[in-house]
Amino acid sequence: MNTAGRSKLTAIGRWLPGLAISIIAILLLTRSTNWSELLAAISGIKLSLFFPALFFFIVSLGLRAVAWMILLQKKVNFSRAFVTLNEGYLLNNIFPFRLGEVGRAFILSKTANLSGFFVISTIVIERTYDIAIAAGLLLATLPNVFSIGNNQSIAVLVLVLVIIGLFTMFAVARNRSIIITKLEAFSSKRFGIADRIIPRINSLLKGFEVLTSLDQFLLSFFLMMLSWLFGALELIFLTKSFGVNLELWMFGFILGVISLGIAIPSAPAGLGVYEIAMVGAFSLLGYSTSAGLGIAFISHFISITFTGLVGMYGFIRDGESISNLYQNLRKRRIFKPNP
Repeated sequence: MNTAGRSKLTAIGRWLPGLAISIIAILLLTRSTNWSELLAAISGIKLSLFFPALFFFIVSLGLRAVAWMILLQKKVNFSRAFVTLNEGYLLNNIFPFRLGEVGRAFILSKTANLSGFFVISTIVIERTYDIAIAAGLLLATLPNVFSIGNNQSIAVLVLVLVIIGLFTMFAVARNRSIIITKLEAFSSKRFGIADRIIPRINSLLKGFEVLTSLDQFLLSFFLMMLSWLFGALELIFLTKSFGVNLELWMFGFILGVISLGIAIPSAPAGLGVYEIAMVGAFSLLGYSTSAGLGIAFISHFISITFTGLVGMYGFIRDGESISNLYQNLRKRRIFKPNP
């Protein structure tokens, strides 16, 4: 078999685990769903509540872009951050392994002259915030769901690991110059290593520097929490548009379950996994599968459609094609050493 054929087989092999998980999730949903109830629920949606839900989704996305702009140390403006964020989500909806996160780094390395390693470090912090908030929501709501204290153990473990991760990034960023000096001394006798590796490590560590600034750290984290709050408002209005009334704490539980659920490898856009996470959360709260699946369909549709439209606008504006960007990502033509 030639190199091209082996490369194609490798690419297919990388897609298979996520596709298998999504297919299993879809099959489980298919077998457990009352389709007549689902269609009735969707057809009865109240548009007067749907449009506010759409508005809150857009605000949530905008706040996330502002938080990312802070993490990028304001090296880009809001428009650039917002459009690039949606370009990344569009890539996530097309390709597996959340390739859009790396795609964001590639896009900003071209359009804003930033190091890809620097951008990647800010995305790591952003995702760490998400995991911390999701774990916090589960910690706060699990006792109401199960009334058994030890069910919180997994959420506690996740939150502890996140805190350790944030502290480690803070310590590394605080001691960046010492780390770089030691690495330079270590690699000085190794021909070519310092020139290739040290600038990239330096760029990566620069992205963590925002954690050493208390005001920037608190502001970025506060904005992310606001983004989650408006995401909760979107969910509140969506559930009400389906005629479902939940207690306020339940929305925190649902968001936490979905956030951790879609971290599981799946097909592009989290197809099947997003829906089964929503249905599972609703079922644990004692609500019907049809209601949960209907809300999941609409919520997922809003996300994919809006981010897809803005993402396509971004690619057109940047003069970039999705296929060309994918090839660059596959060939790892992504990172510049210096921001």
